[in-house]
Amino acid sequence: MRFQFLALALPAVGIASSMTIAVVSVPKATAQIPLLPQLLPSPSSVSNDANNRLVTGWIYLDGRRLFQIAASRSNFPERSEDIQKKLEKIAKNYFQSPAKTAVKVEVRKVNDLPVIYINGQYLMTITSEDAGLREVDMLTSANQIAESLQEDLQQAKQERQTQFLIDQGKIAAGIGLTMIVMSWGVYSWQRRSKNDAVYPLASQPPRGPLPTAAAQPITTQLNQQQHRHIQEVKRRLFQLTQAGIWGGGSFIILGLFPYTRPFQVAILTAAQFPLRLGVVFLGTYVVIRLIYALIDRFTTTLISSGALLTPESSERLQLRVSTFSGVTKSIATGICVGVGFLLALLSLGIDIVPLLAGASLVGVAVSLASQNLIKDAINGFLIILEDQYALGDVINVGNVGGLVENLNLRMTQVRDSEGRLITIPNGEIKVVANLSSRWSRADLTIPIAYQADIEKALKLIESIGFEMDKDPQWERQILETPQVLGIDQFGDRGLIIRVWIKTQPLKQWDVAREFRRRLKVALDEVGISISVPQQAIWVNDEQSLNFQGNGKAN
Repeated sequence: MRFQFLALALPAVGIASSMTIAVVSVPKATAQIPLLPQLLPSPSSVSNDANNRLVTGWIYLDGRRLFQIAASRSNFPERSEDIQKKLEKIAKNYFQSPAKTAVKVEVRKVNDLPVIYINGQYLMTITSEDAGLREVDMLTSANQIAESLQEDLQQAKQERQTQFLIDQGKIAAGIGLTMIVMSWGVYSWQRRSKNDAVYPLASQPPRGPLPTAAAQPITTQLNQQQHRHIQEVKRRLFQLTQAGIWGGGSFIILGLFPYTRPFQVAILTAAQFPLRLGVVFLGTYVVIRLIYALIDRFTTTLISSGALLTPESSERLQLRVSTFSGVTKSIATGICVGVGFLLALLSLGIDIVPLLAGASLVGVAVSLASQNLIKDAINGFLIILEDQYALGDVINVGNVGGLVENLNLRMTQVRDSEGRLITIPNGEIKVVANLSSRWSRADLTIPIAYQADIEKALKLIESIGFEMDKDPQWERQILETPQVLGIDQFGDRGLIIRVWIKTQPLKQWDVAREFRRRLKVALDEVGISISVPQQAIWVNDEQSLNFQGNGKAN
């Protein structure tokens, strides 16, 4: 039974730029299916001196680690390449020899230094640095390496025999068949998951009792969003599983044969950093989607429990939910992307502690130079927290106003009646008029001619409002019976009658248009005219009066 000296203790997060050498003895593996190779190739440092620091690395045969060597940083690449080429040349000659030819590995002393020969050909000289890796003297270290080479070369030649290759081919076929079965099973599971999601959530009853009927569309929308996020997470995980099955199986098959095992090492070396980055990016994406689903689920639970509903808040809730959900998701996305970026730097072997320290200083400097941005963010947070307005509201801010299309912590974007998109920094919003918060009002002024029967006109206007309030097409949009306040003023157009109609948010304009249409038809039927501006001209010119008097006298 031969014992190998394994050597690695990697620091956190898979950084392979520094390794601590430890000597442990493990029995030689006898399984025919090799495990995944250990982390590859980066020489590890033992000293902190620039060019003279000691670095270590492995010597490979058929993609397997044989033994470690050590040298100064400037000499290590040349020494490692020289030993590797000599070993490959010696091994090639040995593999071409008859099957029963034995390999002879011997240790000789040359200039008081142990030297390793294989079948009479020089391989390497053992140095004190090599012996220091194993914490033994140079001769003992040379004997250990020679023993390892003796068994590894014999095993490598045995693996090139026809019967061994046939046996490994059977194992490869079994692995391939297992990959196909597993891939088909995952594909079938994915298909069943898609079939379960065919029925839209709108046709499914919401979970838990709903306080009002108006809450039904809100919970349905949130459940659909939650369902989409979960389905996206499942789809990515299914894709990752398929990639793992085919990639992992192919990787193991490469390690079964001595001719393809070096490709296994090369793939692992080339894909080491991209694989780490891919795992970080995919993990970040999946976490973001899961957070989106949790936010939708949390909001749905609050709505279903009635914690956010009052008799006047059901319609308003539709606007608040979309605003709260969108802003919360954007904040969560920013946090996850930041954490994912730091993990990506760690996976690349970059020390992020100095980076974080520098980022904190930069953050202080940026905060001092960007006080307006901080002011915008604080004001935006208060706008959302206090529900001053939300997505879908119609607001007036100073001389501008319109429909709120976008709202975040920094700015508000409104679309005015001419279609212009107006961007307002939240820090600039001092006074805001919300025309659609919880309920709206149509404020109508109706001019009636001075000659008209005012009592008849008031009753007619009141009856039009009552009929419209009972109309099934408009009763949901009108919250209270229209109020005829009476004669508001005597104007140049006639008697001005004021009418108030309380409506659902954003419905005041539709209700006002319909009310005016019906009122015009009713006034025409009873012969009451809507007045127009009138003027009376009085002539008080003395010469004109004298001229008219003289003319009559003649």
